[in-house]
Amino acid sequence: MTFVRVERRFQGPERSGNGGYVAGLVGTALAAGLGPESVPKVTLRMPPPLEKDLELGAGRLTDGDAVVAEAAPVDSDFLADATIDPVLPAEARAAEAAYRGLHDHPFPTCFVCGPANQNGLRLQPGPIGGGRTACTWTPAADLATDGLVDEVFLWAALDCPGGWTIDLEGRPSVLGQLTACIDARPEAGEECVALGRYLGEDGRKTFTASTLYDADGRVLARAKHTWISVDPAAFN
Repeated sequence: MTFVRVERRFQGPERSGNGGYVAGLVGTALAAGLGPESVPKVTLRMPPPLEKDLELGAGRLTDGDAVVAEAAPVDSDFLADATIDPVLPAEARAAEAAYRGLHDHPFPTCFVCGPANQNGLRLQPGPIGGGRTACTWTPAADLATDGLVDEVFLWAALDCPGGWTIDLEGRPSVLGQLTACIDARPEAGEECVALGRYLGEDGRKTFTASTLYDADGRVLARAKHTWISVDPAAFN
């Protein structure tokens, strides 16, 4: 039995944890026992509570009898079309100037992309055309073990670049499901490039993908997301 706490630093909306970070807690635990033919798909069942002891085990994160998130293996081919063609770091940095979250963010305290979270990842995914976003990310030393960034933070970094391919002003959404594969871990202090791509929508659901590259243009991680449109007032 393992207990974890989602510290306030790792929040998404004001009263709950960031979906990518929490999915990473559950997904990395499951991925440790999977072979190369499978990847973890994590479904968030409720807003992840902050500052509470949550039980992590057997592909589940629970708050007492309530299931916060659960993971299941899926065929790795599910991510076959998740890789987004890379762009140069200069193009990604230029896109950050058009990041819509700087002026109108539904969850400004978000650990990954919230301008009000001074201890967050500070990603600013801006549009680059074709339903895509791009930004740079230079992970800090406190996100690393033995110099390499911990996988849970790679899951987090894969989150919001996909989310900002959605019109979040007209369609505020939270992460409902994240499927990810970590191919390699970057070094702390290494400039990476994160990209997102819009895939489609169905009712309240929106589907996106994201890819993380290292400074040499090597794929670090890939993901697909399902987002659920919500009323932000219910979360903040």
